[in-house]
Amino acid sequence: MSIIEERARALMDRYAFKEIRIPALERLSLFQRSTGDTTDIVEKQMYAFSDRDEAETTVALRPEGTPGVVRAYIDAGLDRRDPEQRFFYSGPMFRRERPQKGRYRQFFQFGIEVFGRADAACDAELLTLIRDLGVELGILLHIQINSIGDSECRPKFRDALIQWGRTNWARLCEDCHNRIERNPLRLLDCKIDADLAKSAPSSLDYLCEACRTHFDTVKRLTSAAGVEFTVNPGLVRGLDYYTRTAFEVMAEGLGAQNTVIAGGRYDGLVEAMGGAAIPGIGFAIGVDRLALALHAAEVVKERTPDAAIIPIGEAARAQAMVLAHDLRAMGQLQIELLSSDRKVKALLQRAGKIGARFAVIFGDDELAKRVVQLKDLKAGTQEEVPISRLIGALSRPAKA
Repeated sequence: MSIIEERARALMDRYAFKEIRIPALERLSLFQRSTGDTTDIVEKQMYAFSDRDEAETTVALRPEGTPGVVRAYIDAGLDRRDPEQRFFYSGPMFRRERPQKGRYRQFFQFGIEVFGRADAACDAELLTLIRDLGVELGILLHIQINSIGDSECRPKFRDALIQWGRTNWARLCEDCHNRIERNPLRLLDCKIDADLAKSAPSSLDYLCEACRTHFDTVKRLTSAAGVEFTVNPGLVRGLDYYTRTAFEVMAEGLGAQNTVIAGGRYDGLVEAMGGAAIPGIGFAIGVDRLALALHAAEVVKERTPDAAIIPIGEAARAQAMVLAHDLRAMGQLQIELLSSDRKVKALLQRAGKIGARFAVIFGDDELAKRVVQLKDLKAGTQEEVPISRLIGALSRPAKA
């Protein structure tokens, strides 16, 4: 996962984002107010408990990052003093899930939030950033986008979904029966009724003129940036605060849990949480899932040691500490220092098991001559190499 955060952080610098750190523990009310009482996250998945303070405050481990960033943004007074801000965050999130591949109770997110920008160009820029991340990681990402409207036009879409749900009541699952009145947009999120949902009303048919113009501009600017995407009219985000642009990004090789990035616009969230009427947009990267996708595509392979150092005897053990330090510092090499308490044969087996390319072996005789025995574990060859030339020998390319 380190390579994902490393490349993402480098992109954040180029895109002029600043890091923000948010607490892992927040008041439960923060997520009820922002994420929504009718979402699966709040209803089923949060780890919440009463604190032992005087008020017995109910707190929760953060299930997502956006509410905490918005709270910090408001608490700092940025919504009124300097509303246009670009933040990124990273860290563990917690949800009471049924563990399976790509879905964990503790998982890691890398997310970004932009405040103070209501224009479609900002939406297109974030989609471009996602494309650039895929290029940096060497993986193909499939971007799907939609518009779910705003407070003016979404009520009409919501009413149409309620009517559709009532008409298809007998074919809907029990969870969808509960969603029809409380949060009908989530009918389109249901995995059980996914085939039936294809016949549901499309949000695009209910957009007001302003939302349609915004979405058309997002598509035009994203295409102009050379970013490929598909429009998915059935795509809605499962959180209450989203408006207008919503998007999900899929990767191959993950099976059912193939969404690795998701986000959208939330223009009313800051105001709903007690701040000024400031627009916002953001997304979160599922770092665990993206790491699985990289391994499935064989884009990123775990780095193995360049060499394993095998000292023989007490004098060699002391010298091995110095040698390992020098090789790491001067050669930028990955070095694993093995125990001198085991036999050489066992240590060579260990070196092979960890995937080291070379074994650096030396005892009293080698120390006296300032040399080492360098064994190429891939090629099966061995040679005597002066310590002064060891870095060059370890850095040379492998023979084809």
